[in-house]
Parts: sequence; structure tokens; C-alpha cells
Amino acid sequence: MSFLKKVVLITGASSGIGAETAIHLAQLGASLSITGRNKHSLDKVAEQCGQPKPFVIIGDLTNENDVKNIIDLTIKHYGKLDVLVNNAGIFELGSIETASLEQYNNIFNVNVRSIFQLTVLAVPHLIKTKGNIVNISSVVGLLPLRNSLIYCMSKAALNHFTRCVALELGLRQVRVNAVNPGLVKTHIFRNCEMNQEQLKIFFEKLKEWHALGRNGDALEIAKTIAFLASDDASFITGVTLSVDGGMHIMSPALPSFV
Repeated sequence: MSFLKKVVLITGASSGIGAETAIHLAQLGASLSITGRNKHSLDKVAEQCGQPKPFVIIGDLTNENDVKNIIDLTIKHYGKLDVLVNNAGIFELGSIETASLEQYNNIFNVNVRSIFQLTVLAVPHLIKTKGNIVNISSVVGLLPLRNSLIYCMSKAALNHFTRCVALELGLRQVRVNAVNPGLVKTHIFRNCEMNQEQLKIFFEKLKEWHALGRNGDALEIAKTIAFLASDDASFITGVTLSVDGGMHIMSPALPSFV
């Protein structure tokens, strides 16, 4: 599998799955454009990617001008775009009784609205290269989960967005797929109102939610993203692929996060 001469844009690349994906694709020869809000963290990821270093763009996906700049600067720097990896996302706890409209807006602005805008801007360039899109969703976009209502809704929306856009762009030879990870220990959980000890217990407990009896690793997700983005997956589109250690075959109503 090679990404030589392929330009790949990855959002949310400063940590977790986005960072691992950047490092893995760099090893496969990709020319990378990586973006996020934390310059220090992005620079660290860029160092780990080796030479040639990725093109680093600092931006907030909830800012429409920043989103436009991410695409414009990538095209200005590389002249084209082959792969868009929509990885950035946020997670917050909340049920129908506790969640607020503000929380709804926060989550949907990052997890859905920004992806819509970035994809709209990227599509003309992907049509030119017959490129592809990989959206990073979640297994809870397929399964209900207590106390995570808005997050689950946002990922369900992203799954269907993936299918609809794949259908619309199929005849233009642009593939669109999504990865639905199970539990992977990343910084996305830092805003879920648990301290370090509670998070440790939480991650240990969640091993039981997976048929394989363990949580996932960010590199496992990164390798799946690379496969779907590669020419090896040239006949795959509209797929929402669960990479979740069998979480999707467990109880149809998973326990609450807290």
C-alpha cells in the first residue's frame, strides 16, 4: 500500500486517531496537510511524521473562515487534494433530561456542520483527482448509548451523510466511506466530567463492552483509514465500517457512560 504523490488532508490531527493516522500515512509516503487548534501538539505530530514534514494549518472548524482557509491553503501548497480525512470531533455527556441546546450546538457544529462545510469545499478538488473521503464516526452512531444522546445523534448523522455523499459522487469516481471505532482511549473524553481516576476505572470497565474483551488502539483505526483511502479499496464506497472489537454485536442497548 502506497500513498506516494497523494495529498491527504487530516482534521483533528493533533492527537489520538488523527495523529496516528498522520504518522502512519507519512510512513506510506503521503504528502500531508494536518490541521487542528493546538499548534504545539500539531508541531509534535509533524516531527513524528519525519521528512518531508506535513504542512501544518492551525484552525478552528467551528469558524467558517478557518474551514475555508484549510482547503485554500492546502491547495495553494500542494496544488491538489486526493484524500480528505474528516477526523475532528468532540464528545460530551448528556441525556434527554440533562442535555442543553448549547451542548447540541457545540457538538453538531464540530461533528456535523464543519464536516459538511469542509466536504463541500473539498469536493471540486477531489473530483479532479478522483479522490476519496474517509469520515471518522463511531459505533454509537449505529447503537444507542445512554447519557450520550447528542453525540450519538451526531455520529448517526455522519454515517448517513457518508452514504448520501457516496451515492451522489459515485459516478464522479469519488469514493466516500466511514470508520466506526469502538472505544479508543483518546483526548476526546477529557470534557466528559470525569477525573483521571474515574477515567481509568471507566476505560477498564469498557473492555467488557467489546466481544474481544479489550479496548481499541488508535493505530488499529489509522490502519483501517489508510486501507479505505488507498487504491486497494477502489471498489468500496458508501461503507460505514465498524472497527470496534465486536462492540456492535453486544447488547443492543449498551450501559451508560456514567
